[in-house]
Amino acid sequence: MSQARRLRMANARDRLTALLVAAIAMNASTVAAETMSGALARAYQNNPELNEQRAAVRVADESVPQAKSGWLPTINGVATDGPQYAVAKNDPTSPPTQASKAAAATYEIDFSQTLYDGGRTANSVIKAESGVLAARALLRQSESDTLQTAATAYMDVMRDTAILNLRRGYVDALAAELENARARFEANQVMRTDVAQAETFLAQARADLALARANLQASIASYRRVVGVAPGRLQPARPIEKLLPGSLELAIATAMTQHPTIAAALHQADVAESAVKVAEGALSPTVIATGTAQQPNAFTGPPDNVISFANFGGQVDAPLYQGGAEYAAVRQAKEQLSAARFAVATQRDGVRGRLSAAWGRLAAARASVPAYEATVRADEFSLMGVREEALDGLRTTLDILNAHQALLTSRMQLLSAQYERVVASYAVMATAGLLSAQGLGLAVTAYDPRAHYDQTKNRFIGVGAPDGR
Repeated sequence: MSQARRLRMANARDRLTALLVAAIAMNASTVAAETMSGALARAYQNNPELNEQRAAVRVADESVPQAKSGWLPTINGVATDGPQYAVAKNDPTSPPTQASKAAAATYEIDFSQTLYDGGRTANSVIKAESGVLAARALLRQSESDTLQTAATAYMDVMRDTAILNLRRGYVDALAAELENARARFEANQVMRTDVAQAETFLAQARADLALARANLQASIASYRRVVGVAPGRLQPARPIEKLLPGSLELAIATAMTQHPTIAAALHQADVAESAVKVAEGALSPTVIATGTAQQPNAFTGPPDNVISFANFGGQVDAPLYQGGAEYAAVRQAKEQLSAARFAVATQRDGVRGRLSAAWGRLAAARASVPAYEATVRADEFSLMGVREEALDGLRTTLDILNAHQALLTSRMQLLSAQYERVVASYAVMATAGLLSAQGLGLAVTAYDPRAHYDQTKNRFIGVGAPDGR
């Protein structure tokens, strides 16, 4: 083979190598307006699961005025109307001598006010307020889950796009190697086996390319579900390690005081404690002030027969024995309180375990990135060396194909480590209880659940929601 031909072949292979080197960067070279922060802001505003949890908090808000209604009076109006029949007899032993029919109406207002109920209303209010705080904590958890899922979906699209580009470059490189093997076979420089091996590698690479396309489409669908729109050209994302606590011990200490699921469990324990007091209140007497005002209108007699009256008084209900249901309800509430307190410990242990695992994943990814970068550089150099040796007849086509595959594997390992570093950093922030729109500094209008609560906590009339529904 002439020196010029050898130089042309080497230059062609170098161009193919450059194509593979640039594959992972192709996604970054097509940057547009969509960033990680932008995607997370969209998810914060539009994610249906997060909006559903916000509605659940508003539902919980309405339990507070319901509980407070026990302190307020109840007033009922009653109106009756209909024909009135009257029969008059001159002599009780004789047939009726006079019958009449006329209209009659009665108007009545009943009033009752609970004066004492064994603390049931007061403890029901405390229970409702604790339930609101638990719902808010679950909202914070839903926000954290949504942001973490959106960040993972963003990185899935980034990773799968880069993998697709890598595999396209790999297919192009193997196609060139197959063409070269066929040319060398025709020149009696290699065996037919070399061509078959190149064909086998290329067929497998094309199958892997089809799978990479399918994986990218699945990641795009997941992104659309979480963020609300299809991904455009995504900019590279960085890990958020600067926002994390400085050590695992500090992260665990932070999580124990700030993680939403732990806070929700503590508030649920408060709910259960108030439920015990409400159940115990059923064993106490109830004192109620009552009143009735009535205005009957009878038209069968003279006007002075119309009588109006009012009655005001009090009522005391003292439970003596009702079959034991109240006692069973108290015991049941106490067991529920015990379970709620155990749930707090369960949540703490779960958070500690998940945080330790996420921290370990992040540390492993951080350490593996430079290692895989070194592996990529070594495999690139190895591929160039194998090519040069093949030109001198010291290497076979299979050696070149294996070197291509080794380089592809190391680049995908590097890509996976870079992906894992970003995803794990968000996982650590989430499991530490710190992942929120405010913590990330997203350009969004924060949803404040206290606004709806302040509008409804003392609203005792009206059926329209504060937002106009």
